[in-house]
Amino acid sequence: MRSRAGFTLVEVLLVLMILSGILVTIAQVLTAARTSRDTIHNVRETQLAGPAILDLIEYDLRGIWTFNTDPESILRIGDRVVAGLDADRIDFATTTNGLVITPGTTRFLRADVNEVGYCLRPNPDNNDFLELFRRESFGVDSEPFVGGEYTFLHDRIVGFDIRVYEEDGLDVEEYTSWGTEFDEFSGIPARVEIDVSLELAPRLLREQLKIAPIHARTVTHRRVIRFPEVLRRAVRLRPVALIPDLAPPVLQSGAGVDPTAQTIEIQVDGDDGVQPLFGGGGNEDVQGGNPFEAISNADG
Repeated sequence: MRSRAGFTLVEVLLVLMILSGILVTIAQVLTAARTSRDTIHNVRETQLAGPAILDLIEYDLRGIWTFNTDPESILRIGDRVVAGLDADRIDFATTTNGLVITPGTTRFLRADVNEVGYCLRPNPDNNDFLELFRRESFGVDSEPFVGGEYTFLHDRIVGFDIRVYEEDGLDVEEYTSWGTEFDEFSGIPARVEIDVSLELAPRLLREQLKIAPIHARTVTHRRVIRFPEVLRRAVRLRPVALIPDLAPPVLQSGAGVDPTAQTIEIQVDGDDGVQPLFGGGGNEDVQGGNPFEAISNADG
């Protein structure tokens, strides 16, 4: 009888076990590579988002509006806690161009001076995080800290802390609020320090970053903004543009007065003295009107 060639059951099971081990190894390598890629992507995205937010805040603060404004209405920083997390708020008016387009009668408009603020609220999808918004109101009105439209910036904020310093230096007192009705100081501080803490966002829905602990998944970015002394002095002096209120000029002359020594005198409100501006020429009495016209008639 001829023998039949074939595989035994033991040989088939052994081959399957070897192939299974190879496939499991390949799957583990691919999973580790994907996790590393996602982690690098999340870290890179968070590192870019934090400085971008701080750049936007600093850009607005550098153009802070102080002209003809009460010190109490220039800058307001509130110390707030939302859902157990630092959620400070900052509001001011700035001369930076508006980012929100406002519809006009015939075209869309952007204001050169706007009310701007940064505030946070709880994340509706995850109670562990806060959402950061930028508030912008077209122009400046009598209430610069309220109203406007809100633009979404980030949804995984775990801390937004602002510290204010009335003086610049190392060992100076810090304040957690500024310009509110309960604060002693208002106007422009010497410097402002802003900390923004973000947590890494999963690349995929419901993905857990198991390779990094909680403290390693949180990234904090800090920005120190100093205001020039000339700006602070301008706030203390509060220059206001006014049109001077001057009385109309009067040409005075009379009997017994040498007509060649005739002068034009202007009476200024609030000043008892009379200041001569022009001399010579003419002997006609002129009350009010244009003094230059009286001089030309007398000379003629």
